[in-house]
Amino acid sequence: MEPSTGKLHKLFDENFLEYTSYVIRERAIPAIEDGLKPVQRRILQTLFNMEDGRFHKVANVVGETMKLHPHGDASIFAALVNLANKGYLINRQGNFGNIYTGDQASAARYIECRLSPLAKEVLFKNELTEFIDSYDGRMVEPVTLPAKIPILLLQGAEGIAVGMATKIMPHNFCELLQAQQAILRDEEFILYPDFPQKGFVDVTSYEDGNGKIRCRARIEEKNDKTITIKEIPYNTTTQSLIESVEKAAKSGKIKIISINDYTAEEVEIEIKLARGIYAGDTIKALYAFTDCEISISPNLTLIQGDHPATMSVSEVLRQNTTKLVADLTRELEIDLSRLQEKLHARILEQIFIEERLYKNIEEQKTYKAVVESVEVALKPFSKELIRPVTLEDIERLLEIKIKRISRFDINKQQKEIRAIGKDIKTIEKSLKDMIGYTISYLDGLLEKYGARYPRRTEIKSFKEVSVRKVAISNLAVGYDSATGFLGHQVKPNETGEDLTVSCSEYDRLILIYATGKYKIIPIVEKLFVGYDIQWFGKVSKNLIFNIAYRDGRENLVYIKRFKMPSFIMEKEYELFPPHKRSRILLLLFGNERHARVNLMPSPRAKTNIIDIDFDEYLIKGAAAKGKRLSNRVVRRIYETTEKVQEEKKKNLSLPGLETKEEATDADTGQQQLPDTEGEGGSSE
Repeated sequence: MEPSTGKLHKLFDENFLEYTSYVIRERAIPAIEDGLKPVQRRILQTLFNMEDGRFHKVANVVGETMKLHPHGDASIFAALVNLANKGYLINRQGNFGNIYTGDQASAARYIECRLSPLAKEVLFKNELTEFIDSYDGRMVEPVTLPAKIPILLLQGAEGIAVGMATKIMPHNFCELLQAQQAILRDEEFILYPDFPQKGFVDVTSYEDGNGKIRCRARIEEKNDKTITIKEIPYNTTTQSLIESVEKAAKSGKIKIISINDYTAEEVEIEIKLARGIYAGDTIKALYAFTDCEISISPNLTLIQGDHPATMSVSEVLRQNTTKLVADLTRELEIDLSRLQEKLHARILEQIFIEERLYKNIEEQKTYKAVVESVEVALKPFSKELIRPVTLEDIERLLEIKIKRISRFDINKQQKEIRAIGKDIKTIEKSLKDMIGYTISYLDGLLEKYGARYPRRTEIKSFKEVSVRKVAISNLAVGYDSATGFLGHQVKPNETGEDLTVSCSEYDRLILIYATGKYKIIPIVEKLFVGYDIQWFGKVSKNLIFNIAYRDGRENLVYIKRFKMPSFIMEKEYELFPPHKRSRILLLLFGNERHARVNLMPSPRAKTNIIDIDFDEYLIKGAAAKGKRLSNRVVRRIYETTEKVQEEKKKNLSLPGLETKEEATDADTGQQQLPDTEGEGGSSE
């Protein structure tokens, strides 16, 4: 069994590798040379073969392309529509869909297309193209097209193969060609994406095509209650964006009355806001919770030679530029060779007619003798010729009609020879300075087509919107001291003593117990937290705590101040050492907080009252013991305002006058009801 199993594994491995290689090279990943996938290359070659200056039915183009592409009409039609909608290589006529709304194209029999002038100028040159047999051997197709512009970076590409994928961002036409000129001049350059959907792009982490970018919609504030989305991020449509907005509205993350799509040739999505909700806050929420902002991770994978490779934008552009110089050089050499042949033929013709060499053939009786006589007659003029005379040259001379000889215009012939010579010198001069010639060629393309392709996406650095900051506080978290439950599904006791805090789903709560324990928890529907919650509220890094607590071991009161401590979720911490008699007596928040303390009466004491200004105490860590208030036992402590405090100080300065608070005997203890943002507080 083992040998057969080994053979079966080997068979599967070989077949899978062949399939993988085929999918990677022949379907999903574009080539670096012309930036095209095979189906795109076959479509363009078919359009070139059909080119007659007029539009062709897309159905006909698809049918003709099937002679080169073995995967059916559906894939060809989808690729053609996608290629046409990029707006560079194919001119469209009819409904090819809408890249903004995501609407599909009409049926292939209703729409028409043809090659764009740019495509005809920069993509095709049979002398520079290597052809191979098509899949059925009936036709030939190009291995790659001799593209003279960086199509791969211009159009971008996406594809999923076996074990790999590619995601290449589109770039601006003018910027690409200017970057190629910078490469030729050995200058620095930098390239960033440019999208047909426009919008904003943050390229801080682009990393030359293999990092990360963030795209944003352009949102305008029409008035306080209406906002309009005018441009959308790359790879989104108005339909997908509206769906994301509606989803956020249903989950309570934003509040809107209506959303309407008026998109036609330009994007226009109008959003009406609910009462009490303002445009500025909603725009931030749209970036945080909807597809108005998306992150994209480019992956520049391509086919180089016969193998996949991952490269950077600058590496691809440098290779394309090197190839451009080589292609232009070969093109000039071909043109030079053609002109030299033309000049050689014109000079031969002029010598043959002007010197009347045709008269030598009148006495010859055989064709061989005629050829030899012409060859001998031309030998004295060999220095005037471009190259040695061949049999084909002589045969071409012998085919000249008598009518043409009789009407031969010497001046016209010399003028043509001078013109051809001038063209040859121009090409020879260009070949000596191919860098300068290539830069001039790119200048010509920029001048001819640059105005059609301005930058559409605005490059802008923007900070990531914190979802916690922009989330709507649409959850009322309550605490029921009778049951010990807390959550946004819990209603407080009707006594009015229990707390309710408005939160969003992204907030976290800090729970402080009367015994000095505290912990931080996420927003919950319903959770048992115990019966002795002193206070709970939203976590805020700027929250300042002012605490007076009784140390049970010493029966003395301590004062401490601290900011929101660092924490691990749902872990219990202690504000002071645990003891059955240790309790929080007063809990206030923020600065400029004051309190009054009634001490146990003492016959030797001048006063039984202490006024506290919490700002006089240093802010330390949450675990610090704090400063002892007095060596005497505290009867009562409560919050006061600064104004009341000053009046009581004046009263205390009069001998024999006792305040009402001093005469009151009450147990220490309090319950806090502060603002959830960290301000406010009261005591009992």
